[in-house]
Amino acid sequence: MPTSSPSPEPLPSRRIAETLRAAIENGELSPGDRLPSERSLAEQYGAARNTAREAIRILAEQGLVIAEHGRGVFVRERKRLLRFGSDRYSLKNRETGLTPFRLEAARQGRTARIEVLGITREEPPEDVAERLGVPTGIAGVVHRENHYFADDEPVQIVSTYLKWEEAQGTPLMEPRSGPHGIYGRLEELGHVMTRGRDEITARMPSPHESALLRLPPGVPVLEVLHTSFDQNAEPFEVSRYVHRADRAGLLYELPVEQAES
Repeated sequence: MPTSSPSPEPLPSRRIAETLRAAIENGELSPGDRLPSERSLAEQYGAARNTAREAIRILAEQGLVIAEHGRGVFVRERKRLLRFGSDRYSLKNRETGLTPFRLEAARQGRTARIEVLGITREEPPEDVAERLGVPTGIAGVVHRENHYFADDEPVQIVSTYLKWEEAQGTPLMEPRSGPHGIYGRLEELGHVMTRGRDEITARMPSPHESALLRLPPGVPVLEVLHTSFDQNAEPFEVSRYVHRADRAGLLYELPVEQAES
């Protein structure tokens, strides 16, 4: 009967990274603490300096440390997550006069800022066209791209797609669409959201997203593809949210269907 071969020994760099990771997780190294220099780590673990450098790179890719040019490598601060979920489109929250993002930031004592990067007529991406019920190959949607900041830190990119035939000539083509945002204007057009569907994936960011969100190495993004349905069960808006995974979380409370008695 064949026997399984023993697992190979981890590389020295990984042993060093695992030791430092344990020190971070058990609180021996606190957020904001500076790691020993590459030279010090090499001497401490009896390794080459490039081995210590590789260990630090592994920790950076895991999102545990961040290098600051000219200062050193530091344990990353654990900031409270901005949480978005099932109540972000609720009428109760809209009655506060704040958008979901501004409301969430205010709850945490943070200052929200939203930049409208563009409002353009475009051909929709294939996944958006499928969910919005519009054809591909023609410029049939309005694309609104917004960048969101909390205390001037970029935390999410939102691309919203609306049907061109409905949005043209309305405040939906303006950066400031009026009270209650775009959903207020869409209700005026006859679309009252009664259901939403969120498709959530985790992935590594594109270079463009990394630059916009100022992502440290190794930090993934959460992508939420949201579709809004109206009182006639018709899709009328699709938004793609790209969140920094180290700054945002998703919170959902869902009803559970009960068997009929």
